[in-house]
Amino acid sequence: MKKIAVIGVLFCLVVLGIYIYSRGFVSSKVPTITIDKQNGDKLLVDGKPFLIKGVCYIPIPVGKDYEYNFWGDPHKPWLLDGQLMKEAGINTVRIYRVGKNPEEVKKVLEDLYGKFGVHALMGNYLGFWNWPPPNYSDEQFNQKVRTEVLEMVRLYKDSPGVLMWVLGNENNYSFDRQNIQRWTNDAIDALPDAESQRKEKARIYYTFVNDLAKEIKKIDSAHPVVMGVGEVASLDIAKTVCTDIDAIGMIAYRGPGFGNLFRQIKQKIDLPVVMTEWGADSFNAMTEEPDDEDQAEFLKLQWQDIARNADPKHGVGNCLGGTAFEWTDEWWKGNENIPHTWNVHDTAAHWYNNSYYYDAEVKTRLNMNEEWWGIISLDPKKTADGNNQRIPKKSYFELKSLWAKKV
Repeated sequence: MKKIAVIGVLFCLVVLGIYIYSRGFVSSKVPTITIDKQNGDKLLVDGKPFLIKGVCYIPIPVGKDYEYNFWGDPHKPWLLDGQLMKEAGINTVRIYRVGKNPEEVKKVLEDLYGKFGVHALMGNYLGFWNWPPPNYSDEQFNQKVRTEVLEMVRLYKDSPGVLMWVLGNENNYSFDRQNIQRWTNDAIDALPDAESQRKEKARIYYTFVNDLAKEIKKIDSAHPVVMGVGEVASLDIAKTVCTDIDAIGMIAYRGPGFGNLFRQIKQKIDLPVVMTEWGADSFNAMTEEPDDEDQAEFLKLQWQDIARNADPKHGVGNCLGGTAFEWTDEWWKGNENIPHTWNVHDTAAHWYNNSYYYDAEVKTRLNMNEEWWGIISLDPKKTADGNNQRIPKKSYFELKSLWAKKV
């Protein structure tokens, strides 16, 4: 009888294991996330190599804008998206900022990771798009940002799906480029020339970010800290003060490849790189028509460049993978302040980038269409569960062919 009972228990455990595997559930244990620099830069999850194959994730429905609280969406779009992500081999989403309700945020993270195996890069803008604009030389402003960031870490550090913390986005454009959220103080203004002022602001900002990283590590030593930047202009200054940052989160739109980007980063700061934004829009400003073909081709070539530079045998070896911009189109983005336009998929281009050669010769010298960057199209028609219908573009299937495990 005992033998029969033991066999019965073992049979039940096997059946339970098959059920759990078939449902795609992932362990609720908080993984150990580390970066190994011994044989090229490698991201390790519980000691196993992990290449980030991800997307930037802001599932805003048609008719809403960026302030929409998707975390509390009763239709739970992340369940629909999570299944599509799993099928495509997507293992990470980049979250730009967390919602105001911690229980809602934890539920989304739990569902994405527990049901679909999707990790999260957890981000904070560091007040960059505040009004009035940020001033990183103002301790009162910095303290407010510090409180917000450390609260995020305390709340979500034990969520199993968290992969890394990402501090900032393109905040360095406030000193590396003109007229983007400019800030200063009397001491900076007293410096003799614009270049001296730029360097001093870079030093102030990067010191602030590094101090944040040190504070984070006092609370959470289990997740690496990434500093988000746009391009490489002042990374040599960051090197002098950012001794506690674990990786650079790089935003770069250089066309179908990244040129010498990975070598530039290695020379300027020598930290691992997560490509936190890259991609192409799917609207051709010259033909004035959707253009899934060129978008898919660009994303394929960009990913191949990322993968090559993740391998020290074929590239620089400092890349940990990346999150493509982005998961779904953003119908609100062309006219952010005009709500009645958020139900219209705007075909107007908003800025120019000649490295996107498929429509770079457009007469208006505007070829980047802000509302068309998703690898998934949104249909205003709703599914049975109340979400906008998801229509995968060719770029989704291109990435799927590169990312999904071959059986």
